[in-house]
Amino acid sequence: MAKEDKFTAETITEITTWAPNLFSFKLTRYAGYRFIPGQFSRLGIRKDDGTIVWRAYSIVSASYDEFLEYFSIVVPDGEFTSRLSKLEVGDEVLVEKMNYGFLTTARFEEGKDLWMLATGTGLAPFISILYELETWDAYENIILVYSVREANELAYIEAIEGLKSHEYFKDFAHKFKFLPVVTREKVPGALNKRIPILLESGELEQELDLSLDSERSRIMICGNPEMVDDTRGWFTEHGYTVSRRSKPGHLALENLW
Repeated sequence: MAKEDKFTAETITEITTWAPNLFSFKLTRYAGYRFIPGQFSRLGIRKDDGTIVWRAYSIVSASYDEFLEYFSIVVPDGEFTSRLSKLEVGDEVLVEKMNYGFLTTARFEEGKDLWMLATGTGLAPFISILYELETWDAYENIILVYSVREANELAYIEAIEGLKSHEYFKDFAHKFKFLPVVTREKVPGALNKRIPILLESGELEQELDLSLDSERSRIMICGNPEMVDDTRGWFTEHGYTVSRRSKPGHLALENLW
């Protein structure tokens, strides 16, 4: 449990509801809080008895934003999210001062194509990474594949599409490929099979008109554990290695729970 001097009390400034089970929220940001795009925070909510419930949340906001933004699912009867989902603008959320996680582009050496594969709220760290100028400078192609069950769960589409006309990123728009995936219904412009199946069939590469190549491709995977495990399995079977502190590889992973 974090001690009082290890965290700050921040205030909810904005809440966005994407779907009945999905929402985002912005918090004030302690001036001393630092993170690398792709990392996560540990957030806390005080219970009625004064104890604190802590959970890890990937950061959506850019490293230079004056606020912190997070993307959450509502877990039925979840000890944390059931409380979080009832909070309102002006309410308190605790943020540990330490940053966490290794789902960052610093895990890679060289590489020309950055592939970001997400399910659900696993999109969060990739939004932060996309708002970093260094990301666009470092790669020739940047690919975001975002999979959800139903179309109404496709969050942040306006922000993603807005990169093409963004004041700072529009000059790099030719590098960016975005592919939505909706697995439980047919949606124009979206594929409708799970990411591991799309990899196995070659449909993902075909749809994006870009080949996976261990010499060029650097892969980031974030989402539900089943997708992460299955997708990692496909890549490791095809000669890709997971990046370690002492030995950079082709893959960086993050399970959401």
